[in-house]
Amino acid sequence: MKFGIFYEHQLPRPWKEGDEQKLFNDALEQVEVADRLGIDYAWEVEHHFLEEYSHSSAPEVFLAACSQRTKNIRLGQGIRQVIPQYNHPARTAEVVATLDLVSNGRLDFGTGESSAELELGGFKIPVAEKRKIYLESLEQVCNMLAMDPYPGYQGQYFDMPCRNVVPKPAQRPHPPLWVACSQRETIRMAARLGIGALTFAFVDPMEAQEWVDEYYGILKSDECIPIGHAVNPNICMVSSFSCHHDREIAIQRGLDGFEFFGFALGSLYAFGEHKPGRTDLWKQFEEVKKARGDLAEMDMTQALAGSRGGIGTPDDLREHLLKFEKCGVDQVTFIQQAGRNQHEHICEALEIFAAEVMPEFKEREAAREQQKLEELAPYIDAALARKKGLQELADEEIPT
Repeated sequence: MKFGIFYEHQLPRPWKEGDEQKLFNDALEQVEVADRLGIDYAWEVEHHFLEEYSHSSAPEVFLAACSQRTKNIRLGQGIRQVIPQYNHPARTAEVVATLDLVSNGRLDFGTGESSAELELGGFKIPVAEKRKIYLESLEQVCNMLAMDPYPGYQGQYFDMPCRNVVPKPAQRPHPPLWVACSQRETIRMAARLGIGALTFAFVDPMEAQEWVDEYYGILKSDECIPIGHAVNPNICMVSSFSCHHDREIAIQRGLDGFEFFGFALGSLYAFGEHKPGRTDLWKQFEEVKKARGDLAEMDMTQALAGSRGGIGTPDDLREHLLKFEKCGVDQVTFIQQAGRNQHEHICEALEIFAAEVMPEFKEREAAREQQKLEELAPYIDAALARKKGLQELADEEIPT
């Protein structure tokens, strides 16, 4: 099983001069630490206008910086907004290819459409049509990355004349594709499209088993018709993260941040009202926490079975991750930078995890991956054969 770290670049209020600078500097150092320790992925999201919850509005810049400070860790757009009002498809293809080149072929292309009104409304994206716009845009981005020249397209939401979109990525036909999934239907969609499922729903291992079984069942069926020019058969689950030999210290260092992550997510996406530049999510979170009592007093034995299972001792994390491995989850990515979690504590937790938990999973990874790929190979070939995409232009058909 592979492991990753994930960044929203959270920065709770109140803010002071230099806080955002420190936020990014610390994150770059954490990615360097993760690379040195052999952690597989560093993912960064693209969000807009989500104050405190995510200051990650230009992930391509951050990932480019990471690429020059690391050697092995894969760099994931987790995710890139591909709807044209966010990013024109040609610009997305150019950014993806350039990032892949400057990282020497280490990019994973995660995609999404967002569901926050603050973002969708800010870019005047029609909520009822965003899924259709997403699918149309993603397919054309993949064509731009793979085709020479791109023959052009006239669609419902996007059109573009024939152009050769350059540069082309190091990984051909394009980097591995993923989609952000917060609901079960999106998991099904990922399988139907032949792309990786980057799940942002915090589920326990029992539910994860159902998601994995359904994902791979659809991927092996005639329903799978790849949206890209390659299939990426992977499912990734996210988890809380704070590791220390003393469980109470792990809880004190990590639980507040993870709880704030969930609170801010709910407030911005579901139940909250937001006044730009004025709403104080951290203050609201502190008030809620005070009303319900000290979070650290919760029953961690019960919590380890669910979304907070990544917080605890090395043995706690091992037990938590073994359940996901048994389910067939391909990757677990940690929410380690959340709320006011401290940089030094994050780095220390990564060191402990890499030394005492990760090795046994890595011992099994290569054989497990090889077995999976051998089993899936005929299904992937069949899926690609079902794909009917744009036709390459003959020389005489290319317009001047």
